Amino acid sequence: QVRLVESGGGLVQPGGSLRLSCASSGSISSIDVMGWYRQAPGKERESVADITRNGNTNYVDSVKGRFTISRDNAKNTFYLQMNSLKPEDTAVYYCNANIRYKYRWDLRDGDYWGKGTLVTISS
Repeated sequence: QVRLVESGGGLVQPGGSLRLSCASSGSISSIDVMGWYRQAPGKERESVADITRNGNTNYVDSVKGRFTISRDNAKNTFYLQMNSLKPEDTAVYYCNANIRYKYRWDLRDGDYWGKGTLVTISS
């Protein structure tokens, strides 16, 4: 069974940094797009950043220049380096990945989510 597990959330002061990690496990053949989403209290979940297998990235405007998404294909793990954090970055951060996995003698595709990690920016 494929799983995604986030880590690295916590409480940090404005201007600080955090690095989130998302580790995937299971009978994974390959991972296409990996992405980070966030959901602040009372708001809808939004896409923060994503990265293709080839390393092409996209960011929401509000984090451009502050956040960096990266991936380690050998470890099936991806990261979100967050710098110059602001109170408005406070949210639960979720990782998401499009994964091709082995099922018996076949390969299947699925979209998977982690359970989220809380990031709180406050003085």
